[in-house]
Amino acid sequence: EWWSHLIRYGDVHVPHAADMSGVSPPASSPAVRKTMQGNRSRDTKPELAVRRMLRDAGFPGYRIHWRIDDSQGRYICRPDICFPGRKIAIFVHGCFWHRCPNCKPSMPKTNVGYWKPKFERNVERDKSKQERLVNLGWDVRTIWECEVNSMEAEILMDSIENFRGTEYSV
Repeated sequence: EWWSHLIRYGDVHVPHAADMSGVSPPASSPAVRKTMQGNRSRDTKPELAVRRMLRDAGFPGYRIHWRIDDSQGRYICRPDICFPGRKIAIFVHGCFWHRCPNCKPSMPKTNVGYWKPKFERNVERDKSKQERLVNLGWDVRTIWECEVNSMEAEILMDSIENFRGTEYSV
């Protein structure tokens, strides 16, 4: 295993594979490490593009990474873009990290034992967030990175207006 160099004999606990879910394997090269460090969780290019489309089309009032709690005050998630008053949550997902069903990105060739469960957890977490929000009466839209590249603002706005079946009033 990639973590075998961490094993010492004596009083040190050797982690089981299930315990390693929060530990990333070392990068396969300095270039890969630099690339991975450059990945952002917010203000990504696709997210910024969607926000620009919303502004340009006259859809003000959205919130960025607005915290949503359930009825007992327990944290659910922070959508990338949110219209709290209209209960609309928009997630702008990167195709690679969230495993886009449209473009079906390839699996990394190294450390597959790490990446496969990681991606599965990401997809499961995405589904759970969406289900919990829908159960609370939120309308949820996922916009994929590959869609943003070809999406026109009108299509995005139509999608948002169709959530509640009413035109958006400024």
